[in-house]
Amino acid sequence: MTNKELWGKQLLLDISASVAFYTSIPIPDVDKLDFREVARLVPQVGLMIGGIVGLLDAGMNYLGMPMLTRSALVVAVWIAITGGLHLDGVMDTADGLAVGDKDRRLEVMADSATGAFGAMAAIVLVLLKTAALTDIQENRWLVLIATCGWGRWGQQLAIARYPYLKPTGKGAFHKAAIRSYKDLLPGLLLLVGLSGLQILLDTKQLFFAIGLTLAGSAIAFLTGAWFENKLGGHTGDTYGAVVEWTEALLLCVLTVMKSGE
Repeated sequence: MTNKELWGKQLLLDISASVAFYTSIPIPDVDKLDFREVARLVPQVGLMIGGIVGLLDAGMNYLGMPMLTRSALVVAVWIAITGGLHLDGVMDTADGLAVGDKDRRLEVMADSATGAFGAMAAIVLVLLKTAALTDIQENRWLVLIATCGWGRWGQQLAIARYPYLKPTGKGAFHKAAIRSYKDLLPGLLLLVGLSGLQILLDTKQLFFAIGLTLAGSAIAFLTGAWFENKLGGHTGDTYGAVVEWTEALLLCVLTVMKSGE
């Protein structure tokens, strides 16, 4: 094989590993994949997830399904595609943060049982996403793709910027995969390019596209920073919480931007 062919084969394997790790989509020969580098491609996986739920939403719109029902089904499928991976992180993180003793927070987060605060956090997050999507009437496919992308870029940023709080765990090899801020550039360029695509499709969307990029990057940064401030670093659970809360908060901000058009 040529170097180009080897590079293409390795890229395909890395993409397959990232899809297998972050989604419930079945991948052939999953046991043979190397998962150590999956964090490097997580924004791209987010764009793929957004594309899937965006197509679903467009199909239901074509069938004449009411907006609220569409939004609820989109959020349900959204969770199903990820296997609830990130939502589980939201619940575990909420349970940990509810503990007054900071030294016990990681211990509580490691407990697989979901507490009251975890359940409440999940309910609030799902309601926020459903309500916000219902209020967004136009270009929903593009909003969904961008939201999923920015949520996972926020995860990458948290991995690169903050210490990992456990000696082992699934999040440990995420930290090893993101070696510098340069690893954040591919995902960032794709997300900025997505906003540029919106401008090409409709020049009237210039300010919305710019606002989408600014809001997405700002919320991704602030969400990761907030969890670091509360815990002193991050875990695999908080990486998932960053994804979900960045998505939910960005959707809420976009409803304001859309209403102002």
